[in-house]
Amino acid sequence: MTTLIPPTTETAAAAPSGRADAPRERNPLALLGHQIRYEQLSFWRNPQSMVFTFVLPIVIIGIFGAVFSGSEGQDFFFGLTGMQYYTPVIAAVSVLGACYGQLAIVLAMRRQTGVLKRLHATPLPAWVYFAGLLVHCVVVSIVDVALVFGIGALYGVDLPTHWGAVLLTLVLGAASFCALGVGVASLIKNSEAAPAVVQFIQFPLVFISGSYFPIHAELLNTIAGLLPVKPFNDAMLALFTHDAGFQWRDLAVLAAWGVVGALIAIRSFRWDPRPE
Repeated sequence: MTTLIPPTTETAAAAPSGRADAPRERNPLALLGHQIRYEQLSFWRNPQSMVFTFVLPIVIIGIFGAVFSGSEGQDFFFGLTGMQYYTPVIAAVSVLGACYGQLAIVLAMRRQTGVLKRLHATPLPAWVYFAGLLVHCVVVSIVDVALVFGIGALYGVDLPTHWGAVLLTLVLGAASFCALGVGVASLIKNSEAAPAVVQFIQFPLVFISGSYFPIHAELLNTIAGLLPVKPFNDAMLALFTHDAGFQWRDLAVLAAWGVVGALIAIRSFRWDPRPE
């Protein structure tokens, strides 16, 4: 014989839908904060990834500082010194690496190992997961850029004065590269191929965008200006060397590429590993 137990005040409050075992709905902002914390802890508790993410830009800008220390402005650098040119450019490359390259590889690895599949089976909304990744990448990018700016200042490079424009450029660049990183990760079949695919796209873009050395070919500069890397480089250069504010044309190109990456991700992103 079954005994019916009337619902108490506590069970009624915990199950507004009438079911005593109904799960309590979490605040989306609380979920987002938890996801950001998880991504940050995962990053900072991986010493090898953390060290190379921050050490590589420092080493590169330190080498350039030793090479170009005390040099005068040159036509090769568009009237700038070597350090005036490379400080904002290396900062831009570090954002590209943190938000595009690393993100695409990490997502491909998480999908291959089944992490994304298990995550997709949880109540965590997809937008919360990707927003957490975006905020995490922006935080890493800010630390990277601050370190590069600091090394540049030690070699006499003047810091920008329009910090609102710097912040908007940095956040928009990070968001656009994150969207492109997710889009490229959607097209990668397995984690073993991820580094090769990422570099196949990243290296030519970085090369023709003047990240390694200035490009003086007008046609090449016009083509590169329609792609995502050069506008980000130019916006950062303008903030440093011309005391300029918002570079709306460059920001518009970055935003457009962010939309392209987001559309590719929406259409092609897979939570499950691709069948071999």
